[in-house]
Parts: sequence; structure tokens; C-alpha cells
Amino acid sequence: MATPALCALLWLGTFPPFKVIVLGLITAFAGYTAVYALNDVIDCRIDKEKIRQGGFGDSDDYLDAVMVRHPVAQGFLSLREGLLWVTVWALLALIGAYILNPICVLIFLAGCFLESVYCLMLKVSHFRTIVSGAVKTSGGIAAVFAVDPDPSPSFLIILFLWLFLWEIGGQNVPADWTDVEEDARIQAKTIPVRFGPEKTNIIILGTLILAVAVNVILFRVAPAGFGLPYVVAALFVGLYLLLAPAYRLYKTKERLHALALFNGSSYYPLALLAIVAVKSLI
Repeated sequence: MATPALCALLWLGTFPPFKVIVLGLITAFAGYTAVYALNDVIDCRIDKEKIRQGGFGDSDDYLDAVMVRHPVAQGFLSLREGLLWVTVWALLALIGAYILNPICVLIFLAGCFLESVYCLMLKVSHFRTIVSGAVKTSGGIAAVFAVDPDPSPSFLIILFLWLFLWEIGGQNVPADWTDVEEDARIQAKTIPVRFGPEKTNIIILGTLILAVAVNVILFRVAPAGFGLPYVVAALFVGLYLLLAPAYRLYKTKERLHALALFNGSSYYPLALLAIVAVKSLI
């Protein structure tokens, strides 16, 4: 939820009208809920297979499992109820996106399509990670169009690259790292299964170093004009939430540190949003 708000503020440099904020938050929540639920519905059969083999049993420290992980696969919802859940939230997201900017509808539909492709590639290719990176950028890109129908293409490219690198190094690959044993048993094609812990950790650390560097560039080119104190604060957040845990994972190759990286990375947009919000209020 923090990511679209952060991207909108980075471009505008100030808070949009109150009605846009409310509608944007509702739309973003509906959109993310629909996409994540779509993932669970499409992966239901695979997730049930993992559960039968004893997977997902040690997720207590996993932020992604703070409530119920894979509710359809675990039987808390039927497949029909899961499909209904996806449909209702998707319709709400489409209505909100259309009111904000019809381009946001196209971005949302593209995100849903790519999420479906990502799920279907589980046993096909580890390059599915690239698809995941594109999916995660959709919310932030849509948020920019929601507050301005004609944003700068160069800004959007840098924004896309930053979110793409953060998703791969801080979210997707660490999440697959935590599930590497279950994925190997079902012959899934993921970065950790394909390359092993050594090369996987190099990929994680390398993409996150690039993500932090691109974030500094993004702050400098943003129309709001972030000065040195804000850039330094953003750099510190990146070092603390991304690079430090990524380096610990690189040194130890332990699942616990992959979980810590995923959890810390999940708070990264929220921490940056706090910095950008302070600048927008001054």
C-alpha cells in the first residue's frame, strides 16, 4: 500500500486532493488484494502439493504469512469462494482505476495478466522472476498516472527500474529462497533451485545494490527536488533494510536471513514514504 502512495508523492512533490487520496487508497488496496488472491487461486494445485509434502510448516517469522498463507490451498476457502474474492476486488479496483485515469485500468489488467503468466511459469523457467519484477512495478506506475495524466517518460523509466530491482532482490528471490526445499521437491523453476545459494545470494546482493543506487538517482531527478538530507536518509534506509540483511544472507546462506531480508524489504517503501511525506509537508 505504501508503494503507490510513495510513487505518487515522488512525482507530485505534494499531497493530491483529499478525494484522490481516498479513492487511490481504496483502489490500491483492492488492486493488490485481487492480484495476490489471483496468485493463490492459480497456484492452488501446486500449493496443495507443497502442503501434502510438509511445506509451509515453518512460516512463523514470515511477514507474508502474518494471517493465513494460501487460504484456498489450506481449505479455509473453497476454489469458488476464492474466485469470487478475486472477482469482487478486481471489479472494485477497475472502477476506482477508471475514475482516477482510464490508463490505470490498462495497467491493472496488464498486471493481472502478467501475474497469471508468472504463476503458470513455475515449472517452466526461472525467468518468471523477471515477470514478477514487472508485476510489482504496475502499482507504482499506475499511481503516478492517477495523479498526473502526462508524467515524464524518463521519470517513469527510472521508477520502473527501481521497483523492478527492489522486487527481484528484496522480495521475489528471497521468498523463493525460503521455499527452496519445497520448490525442489516439486521440480519448480526458481532462481534458488536453478543456481543454488551462492549464485542466488550474489544475484540478491547485486540487484539490491543497484536498487539503492537507482533510488538515489530517483530522489535527485524527482520534480519535488529532494535535497542532500533526504537523499542521505533514503540511502540509510536502503542500507539498513536491504543491503545489511542481504549481506548477512550472502555470508551465512541461512534461511533465517532470507526471511529477515524479505521482511525488512517489505518495510522499505513505507520507510521511504515517511521521508517523502515529511518533505511534502514542509
